[in-house]
Amino acid sequence: MSSRRSSSRQSSGGVSRISDDQIIALVSKLRHLLPEIRDNRSDKVSASKVLQETCNYIRSLHKEVEDLSDRLSQLLATIDADSAEAAIIRSLLM
Repeated sequence: MSSRRSSSRQSSGGVSRISDDQIIALVSKLRHLLPEIRDNRSDKVSASKVLQETCNYIRSLHKEVEDLSDRLSQLLATIDADSAEAAIIRSLLM
């Protein structure tokens, strides 16, 4: 990594810089959160791959949330609006 990032001192703009060790630790944490990589037997996964898979995973989670929200909205439209079930569904959509 470049020497620009190797120190965690503050830059002239007052913004704290992240060290190489901190980057490595964060990438390692991400790696353990990603099912695609976590289940991979190989310890050799590049930081670029971890970041790419993180973006893909976040996109898939957003899509899943949208799909579940749509399904709940459809379910809500099919039941009595004053029922206990409708209240539960409305609370899930908030």
